[in-house]
Amino acid sequence: MNRSCSHPALAQPPSFSPREFRDALGMFATGVTIVTARNAAGKLVGLTASSFNSVSLEPPLVLWSLAHGASTMPVFANGSHYAIHVLAADQKALAQRFATRGIDRWAGLEHRPGIHGAPLLAGAAATFECFNRSRHQEGDHIIFVGEVERCAHRQGVPPLLYHGGKFYTEHPL
Repeated sequence: MNRSCSHPALAQPPSFSPREFRDALGMFATGVTIVTARNAAGKLVGLTASSFNSVSLEPPLVLWSLAHGASTMPVFANGSHYAIHVLAADQKALAQRFATRGIDRWAGLEHRPGIHGAPLLAGAAATFECFNRSRHQEGDHIIFVGEVERCAHRQGVPPLLYHGGKFYTEHPL
């Protein structure tokens, strides 16, 4: 017997507040990343992001997202390359620095240019140098899909984690 399911054409309105949604999302522990690039004039930009995930092994794809209103949106939306840094457990101060508005995030910071000029930060647990393959508008964010052209990682370096509004480091069970 073949039964068809009827699906609603639209999602139901949320039964929760934005704060409740944010608090529920905070229960998902994530790694912490910094995404960096250069604008057309060569100025360095970067931000802390926890919305990072793998997409595909073949081709090698990763994703991350950025709010529409972010001051760095034009650089990432129009640029061809960026670098994603998975932070090491000892880089909490760096995560906070790149999450702070109104400061020079690059002052005195050690970095070097990647294969397409995106700055690479010293000390990260892993780095992914990406071609800006596609962008997808969803809600109040743009989802960036990067095609990884080069990656590296440091063996045995514990990552920086974020859960419930606090930073953690890993502790094997």
